[in-house]
Amino acid sequence: MSLKSYLLQAIAVPATLFATSALAEVAYFEFTDTDAEHTFVIQLTDKAKIQQARDILENGQTDFYHVMGYITPSQTPYNASWQYHLDTDTISFFEFAIEVCDASMEYVQLHLDEVGGAFLPGNMWCPWSSKLVKEIQYPSQQQM
Repeated sequence: MSLKSYLLQAIAVPATLFATSALAEVAYFEFTDTDAEHTFVIQLTDKAKIQQARDILENGQTDFYHVMGYITPSQTPYNASWQYHLDTDTISFFEFAIEVCDASMEYVQLHLDEVGGAFLPGNMWCPWSSKLVKEIQYPSQQQM
């Protein structure tokens, strides 16, 4: 084996292992709010949060089941119905939250240009009536 071949193999194996281990699990969940007709999709990549969301759905958890996180005012393919999404790294589940971060999905959509000021300061959104509905596969057949 030539030195060049040996070096290429020595580089390729760790790179492959790194790429494999760097792939995180990604899961998508729908939730509703006061208007059960509308749904909002969140993306989770943290294993503990994914498991917590699955436990909420499986066990009908009655505390720490509302969804909260920081609003990013841009559309994502997995949540195409809305002009905003929740920053994946900031999503968590809560039981009680302060009133200043509560709003319905539609109200946020209508007042998106005001998010971060007096309306939803710091872009924090915690819809009190949010409730996980189901885990979804993305991309779904509807979005293909």
